[in-house]
Amino acid sequence: MARAWSLKSRPAGLPGPEHFELVDIADAPLADGEVRVRNSWLSVDPYMRGRMNDVKSYVPPFNLNEPLGGGAVGVVEESRAEGFAPGDRVLHMLGWRDVATGPAKEFTKLPAGGAPDQLFLGLLGMPGMTAYFGLLSVAEAKAGETVFVSAAAGAVGSAVVQIAKLKGMTVVGSAGGADKCALVRDLGADAAIDYKAEGSLISKLNAAAPQGIDVYFDNVGGDHLDAALALARDNARFAMCGMIESYNSLEPLSLRYAMRIVGARLRLQGFIVMDFFHRMAEFHAEMGGWAAAGKLKSPETVRDGLEATPDAFRALFSGGNTGKMLVRL
Repeated sequence: MARAWSLKSRPAGLPGPEHFELVDIADAPLADGEVRVRNSWLSVDPYMRGRMNDVKSYVPPFNLNEPLGGGAVGVVEESRAEGFAPGDRVLHMLGWRDVATGPAKEFTKLPAGGAPDQLFLGLLGMPGMTAYFGLLSVAEAKAGETVFVSAAAGAVGSAVVQIAKLKGMTVVGSAGGADKCALVRDLGADAAIDYKAEGSLISKLNAAAPQGIDVYFDNVGGDHLDAALALARDNARFAMCGMIESYNSLEPLSLRYAMRIVGARLRLQGFIVMDFFHRMAEFHAEMGGWAAAGKLKSPETVRDGLEATPDAFRALFSGGNTGKMLVRL
C-alpha cells in the first residue's frame, strides 16, 4: 500500500496542517508501459504554493483530494516498460508520496557519474537550471558586472552566487541571519547582507555595492526588489524568478522606486525554467563539469520521513531552509 499527501482544501495565506491529508493508495498491477518507483528523496519548492490556488498560471493548479506532485528521485522496483529495469535510478515529478506508479514517459533515468541522487533535485536539477539560465540567458550577466541576489542561501540563490563567481562577477547576496550570511560568503559572495539585522535594506545594499548593481536576480520581491530598483545602474537587467515574500500575502505589492524602471532604462524579465528545457544538455555539460571538478557546493536542509513533507514545505516561507530543502524517505 502506497501513501501520498493530497491537498484537502485550498489555503488563504500560509498553508496549515489542516490543508493536507495523508492518504493510502491501493496497489494495482502494472499496465504495459508503466513503471513503479520507490522514492528515496522528495523536493519541496516555493512554486508549489501557487499551484494550491485555483487560478490560471503557467502550470495547472493541484486538484483537491488527489496526490500532490513535485520533484522526486527513486529506484525502479518493477517495470513493464522498455528501457527501464529494476534498480534503475530515476527522476520524476510524482512526488509527495513514497511509491510512484505511472507511464514510462513520466520518468527520466539519472545519468551515471557518481553524483548523489538528491543533487538532481538541486544543483543539477530545476533549481540549478533556474539559476544558470536566469543569470546567464535572461539577465545576460557578464564577467566584471555586479550581481545582487536575494535569498542567496536558498536552493536557487546559492546556485546563482556560485555560477556568478565562476563566471567572473562581483556578487552581493542577501540572507536572513548571521549563519546564513556566513554560508553565502563561504559560497564565494563578495558581500553578504543580513536583511533581518537592524537598518534599511537600501542602505545595506548601497554599502555593499556603492557603484550600484548591473544585475538583480529576484527570488523574493517586496523590499528586496525595491532596493534593487533604487540601486540599479542604467540599463541594469533583472531576472524575475520568484517573489516568495508575496506568496502567502493578501496585501498588494508596493514599490516606492518603480519609476526608476523608466529613468534608468531597466529591463525586468520574468521567466520559467521550462522555457529552457530544450537547452538542458548545455546546462548539464557545464554545471555537471563544475560539480565533477569539485567547484560547486550543495547546501541542503533535510527532513526525514514522508510525514515531514508538509512541514518541510511550510518552512520554506519562514527561512527554515539553508540551501535545498529535501525530504528523505
